[in-house]
Amino acid sequence: TQTTLPSGQLELTIEHDTIRGVTPAMLRWWFENLGQDMTFGAQTYPRYLLWHPRDHIHWELAQRSADGGTGQGAYFRIVEAFAANPAYYVDSTEYVEKLDDQGISLVKRIAGVEVFRLEHRFGQAPQGAIYRSRMVVGIKSGALRWPFNTFVRPRVFSDAMGAAWLTHNVEEVSMFEHIL
Repeated sequence: TQTTLPSGQLELTIEHDTIRGVTPAMLRWWFENLGQDMTFGAQTYPRYLLWHPRDHIHWELAQRSADGGTGQGAYFRIVEAFAANPAYYVDSTEYVEKLDDQGISLVKRIAGVEVFRLEHRFGQAPQGAIYRSRMVVGIKSGALRWPFNTFVRPRVFSDAMGAAWLTHNVEEVSMFEHIL
């Protein structure tokens, strides 16, 4: 779904098909090891590029968590272009607010104000893993809500870009059955 919330935020949601042969623990492991290389078809690739070869450009661990880890508490830098369209180019660093067997939450704050949240929730299904995605772009409340959601958000993350992200996310999540 793609919805403009009463606050003016853009909300995108996906309930993916069951990811066959994959467990929630495997999904957590994936995100904790996203910066590694992997072998696929007798060749070695950066894991992030193999996950979505058309749209993914670069991933890096921008900052380790306080305990030196690569999961919860770390910062991920993500560079991609949805639908391989330069108009939908993203180069952003997000805080990993949560990463465990139940899911991952990436959050972007500017001057302490949350402007972006991406949550992927994992669950166990008889044949694999349940995977639900929710992205919210914009400010929920406060004095900056209306000007940001009305003028800034549509310029940095348009409705068309949101539609492209929905397709992008379905494509990359479907890859898990083949690369995990």
